Amino acid sequence: MRLGNVISERAKNAADKPTVISLGQIWMDIMLDVDDMPKTGDFAVTRHTKPTPGGSYRILAAASRMGVRAQHAGIIGDGIWASAVRMVLRRSGIDHIGQNLDNVDSGFRLVFQDEEERKTYIAHYGAEAQGDEHTFDNITPSSNSVVHISGNTLLNQTAVGLDGFLRRAGTDPKQRDWMLVLNSTNALNQVSDKLIEDLVLARPIWSCNRQEAGTLADRLGVHIDDSTTMTVGGGFDKSMQLLCDELGNALRAPLVVRAGSRGAWVRKPGGKVEHIEGFPTKAVHTRSAGSCHTGVMCAMLAKGWSLPDAVRIANAAASLAIQHNDHGVPVCPSYQEAMALLEA
Repeated sequence: MRLGNVISERAKNAADKPTVISLGQIWMDIMLDVDDMPKTGDFAVTRHTKPTPGGSYRILAAASRMGVRAQHAGIIGDGIWASAVRMVLRRSGIDHIGQNLDNVDSGFRLVFQDEEERKTYIAHYGAEAQGDEHTFDNITPSSNSVVHISGNTLLNQTAVGLDGFLRRAGTDPKQRDWMLVLNSTNALNQVSDKLIEDLVLARPIWSCNRQEAGTLADRLGVHIDDSTTMTVGGGFDKSMQLLCDELGNALRAPLVVRAGSRGAWVRKPGGKVEHIEGFPTKAVHTRSAGSCHTGVMCAMLAKGWSLPDAVRIANAAASLAIQHNDHGVPVCPSYQEAMALLEA
């Protein structure tokens, strides 16, 4: 085979590789363990500190662990924290395909945790939050890729660029040869009515925990009366099914609602709610493995798995992640580890 043909074939194979693209934002979390939060003017010493990437990084890292190409389409700045973000992306094999912003550093968040594991947050937004209407103009998803939208992108000026991307994506998922997955947020009261409308019209796959699903239902004016479901034995399951049914009807789009070790409830438009059992496990930290779950689900969808099967594998991965942590941050397992638990 000629060298030109070899290069062409390799390029074709690279283009066909399952890909997860995140339109989310990445910043650095500085974790600080303290005995007690100091009062104004006082002094405290942290027992441990470690900067770790936050935001959409953990979703992309989880997707990468599943063996797909992971790409970050958000903005990265120019400075100390931006350099740290770029370093962890390189180490994790995540490509940055988004914009670079000179003379503005990426953001960071101070996370204080006391002896009772209560957390206090102080955030500084940086380059990742300073987008405009052209932020995602150059993002053109390849066939069969999955585009992930994080809730944090809905809450600042970068949302203008996201809205433009949604309008280009259109309102008919069947006309796309790629999939759209959206993580909701509990801060939907800060999202404009116009963006909420465009998100619903785009009909993505909605992924959220139970609290976020309730917040979304409230924002959309969906009244859910679950008083009759709260009975002894099975009340929680009935409540989750009702929530997914009513919210799914309003969204007219696929819906995944996570519930920790109980797994997740999945509803497709016009279909019945399916409960996909989780894997009971003992958590060794207080942080949720929701990012791991979403990243793995996106990766499996990109690989061609059905939504229920993608959620089933994500349940297994999240269960393993909640058992292991790197200074309080859940560690997503490999594809082989997740499948071993699923098949055990």
